[in-house]
Amino acid sequence: MATPPEPHLPRRVLRGIDTLFFVLATVVAAWFAYLLLRQGVTPGWPMLFIIVFWAMVAYLVLPRVHRILTGIYLPDYFIGRTRTADGLLGDPVNLGLIGTEAQIHQAMTVAGWIRADELSLRTGARIVGDTLRRRSYPQAPVSPLFLFRRRQDFAYQQEVSGSPSQRHHVRFWQCPPGWLLPGGYAVDWVAAGTFDRSVGLSLFTLQVTHKIDQDTDVERDHIIDTVRSADPDVAVHVIEGFSAGYHSRNGGGDRIQTDGDLPVLDLTAVSAAPTTEVVTTVRPDGPPAQTVFGVVVATLRGVSYLLLASVFAIVTVIPDLGEPVTELAVLAGFFLVLGLLDFILARATHRGSNWSRMLLSAMSLWSVTVPLVTDPLTGGVHSGYVDLVPLAISVLTLLALSSDPAREFATRSWTEEPGNETVGLAP
Repeated sequence: MATPPEPHLPRRVLRGIDTLFFVLATVVAAWFAYLLLRQGVTPGWPMLFIIVFWAMVAYLVLPRVHRILTGIYLPDYFIGRTRTADGLLGDPVNLGLIGTEAQIHQAMTVAGWIRADELSLRTGARIVGDTLRRRSYPQAPVSPLFLFRRRQDFAYQQEVSGSPSQRHHVRFWQCPPGWLLPGGYAVDWVAAGTFDRSVGLSLFTLQVTHKIDQDTDVERDHIIDTVRSADPDVAVHVIEGFSAGYHSRNGGGDRIQTDGDLPVLDLTAVSAAPTTEVVTTVRPDGPPAQTVFGVVVATLRGVSYLLLASVFAIVTVIPDLGEPVTELAVLAGFFLVLGLLDFILARATHRGSNWSRMLLSAMSLWSVTVPLVTDPLTGGVHSGYVDLVPLAISVLTLLALSSDPAREFATRSWTEEPGNETVGLAP
């Protein structure tokens, strides 16, 4: 796939425009959620809109609100805490490691830990289904947490009695070259281990998520004990008082407590067989799901415009319809241009053009803003059941194209390190 050309405008300006789209998309999504709630308070089947309202608020509106706010007040440097995809403080970093990736895989596998699958639409649906059916899923994915401005490199876990709602799990991040822990300590990897005790709702976003046990030191010690029991040659030393002992909450609102010590596992004595596969996660080079969604919707919208243009063009050649031919021809040309524009921009956006993505975002914002602004002026004409469908499509398209994955895909040539993932509001 060809690399998109460098932007002609300063990157700071383009990032500012992206930030504006992100904020405006959040505003219109919140307003659309209000329209859903207004329909849902009607007795009868429209009360089903309340479920859609919850999904909209929990998975689209509140995460973006948190991302905006945490991008303002949270520090962007290592403080011994991970961050969620929404920008909230996540699980504490409670383990350091010295050794290669192959040695980590060898040590964890021998200790009885299982590599977690990557989170995707398929694996996410499976873990929801298996949780509801109380079926075992030993390779169940873990949610992404971010450190060093990227998600975990890989994760391991252990189920408890075959229950998908309870498990030990630990995420690993490779440290940047030359990076030192506070105090000047050098490690190759850091990790965050916690124990999932049940499934519930997040305190901050209302999303369905795993709830962790608050004593994260117990899970930290469990990881160390299983690894050292399997291989006594693994050494461990403890950085006492690495951080102050504290009580806090993670990104799901679960209480966490720790004594502040940071054990460091030395895996250099682990004999990793030459055939041990190094399986660091490789992020796909193709467009993310958010970009694909925006492209598909724009293409379908272009088809509808071309169909309208064809109808008006046909009507202009049918005599005695009582319609001014000139106005019909103008409408046919107008919709023809819109349809072709959607096709061109959609194709360019799929190939990674940042300008095309921004133009499609602007078109979606316009299509959303007009009915949302006129709605209170017309007594709710644009918020009927039928009108909610095209409005929902436009809102979801704007959210998709202004999302971090869509932005990162379109601006991937800006970073010096391909695949470097960031979390936050269009930094």
